[in-house]
Amino acid sequence: MLSCPRCGSDHLVKNGRIHNGKQNHKCRACGRQFVQNPQQKLISPQTKELINKLLLEKLPLAGIARVTDVSETWLQHYVNQLYQAQEQQAQGAEKKGA
Repeated sequence: MLSCPRCGSDHLVKNGRIHNGKQNHKCRACGRQFVQNPQQKLISPQTKELINKLLLEKLPLAGIARVTDVSETWLQHYVNQLYQAQEQQAQGAEKKGA
């Protein structure tokens, strides 16, 4: 029997399909949406290292996503995280130098 991963309730309704055709479910108790047996693709450290090198070459994100087989959405979030980390390091360096 299928149950909600958040609250454990079995009071579920079908809620359309996701981009790859899997059935989407919605919990009536807590409102969580989920698919049964999700297949999340984890990005390996080697792939992230390759992405970092390709970013230094000033290639378009679409090209990097194609070569490394990651989604453009994931890649944009990854680049944003790198940028925020660099920004925080720069602010920390300014405070030490002042």
